[in-house]
Amino acid sequence: MRNEGALVGFTAITNLADGIGRVALPIAAMGLTTSPALITGVGVTLTLPWLLASLHAGVLADRGDRRRLAVVANLVRLGAVGVLLAAALLGGLSLPLLYGAGLTLGVAEVVASAAIGALVPAAVPARRLTRANSWIAGAETLMNEFTGPAVGGLLVGIGVSVALGSAAAGFALGAVLLTLLAGRFRAEGGPRAGETSVTGEIREGLAFLWNHRLLRTLNLTITVLGASWAAWLALLPLYAIRELRLDPSGYGLLISAIGIGGLTGALTTALVNRLLGVRWALFADLIGTFLMVFVPVVLPSAWAVGAAAFLGGMGGTLWSVNSRTIAQTIVPDRLLGRYTAAGRMLAYGAMPPATLLAGFLAQFAGLKMAFAVFAVAALVLVVPFLRTVTPAALAQSETDHEKLAESGNTAGMAAVN
Repeated sequence: MRNEGALVGFTAITNLADGIGRVALPIAAMGLTTSPALITGVGVTLTLPWLLASLHAGVLADRGDRRRLAVVANLVRLGAVGVLLAAALLGGLSLPLLYGAGLTLGVAEVVASAAIGALVPAAVPARRLTRANSWIAGAETLMNEFTGPAVGGLLVGIGVSVALGSAAAGFALGAVLLTLLAGRFRAEGGPRAGETSVTGEIREGLAFLWNHRLLRTLNLTITVLGASWAAWLALLPLYAIRELRLDPSGYGLLISAIGIGGLTGALTTALVNRLLGVRWALFADLIGTFLMVFVPVVLPSAWAVGAAAFLGGMGGTLWSVNSRTIAQTIVPDRLLGRYTAAGRMLAYGAMPPATLLAGFLAQFAGLKMAFAVFAVAALVLVVPFLRTVTPAALAQSETDHEKLAESGNTAGMAAVN
């Protein structure tokens, strides 16, 4: 239980700190320039590393001690925010400094994510993986969708230095929480530096993902669904104002429906899995995402759009929990860092192009047509999903899970309590 508490606590506090940083850095940039391109560029520096650095972060996670790597990544984040805080207090903030700090924070987040995603099976017994993933996903949702942006906005209102100081404290506490983990967190049979090339190790991880039919389908599916989410988030502000006639507070309530749905999904994953089975719990994300981008096309009502967003958020968490658990029981430990990083690169990397495509479609074909295109993309996934994510394929993953549990999941069991 101690390991689960430390992982959930780490996830919560670092996501809170990330949320504060995502608000504070663009606000700090607004005090230095009036250029929209330069201000939004700060946000790009925080997300671009998901596309550029994920695969290399996966190699690091498979080569070394994953807990130590996550601690180092958090200390790097602490250092980057500390530099910004010192500059803000001394009146030395500049755009190049913000861009450099943003890239550093983004790369460190990618590294920490790869390391934590790969060490969970070693920290938690196999029989408790689903529950642990549910709590971790719930902490991500709560802090990313609710607390982080709200607290960040409040602290920035007091002062950018206060927000940066709070983020620094969060990263420091996150590093401390990781030291509470008990167990061995180096990949079993993982590569060592100098034994093979980085390129070769990346190729091995990508090949495993691509050659495993179930895992390939899950990753390609979430890539398209993630693109649909990115399009929805990009289109919703204009849709809420033009079509729904909402004020800013109404828009905030509308978008919070995703977070409420996500938190609900985290709290009910075990129940939904028992009632529907893992296959249909995963399928719920296809339905939820489809409704989220389709309802604005046919039913321009704030209540309807909000209800669809709730279902999308709930389905997204059900998918996250179950897909992580499946991967953690199928992927060999020595490849888990690279697999996790590759999957997240696909999912997060599809978001910027989808955002640009959504804006282009809205500009030249209208908002409803833009939503419709992504609704069709989500709908197209149904057939390949049902053909590949079969009861037999999932039963095999459950068999692997049970074998892992019966073997004691040695590293995780040694760390229990």
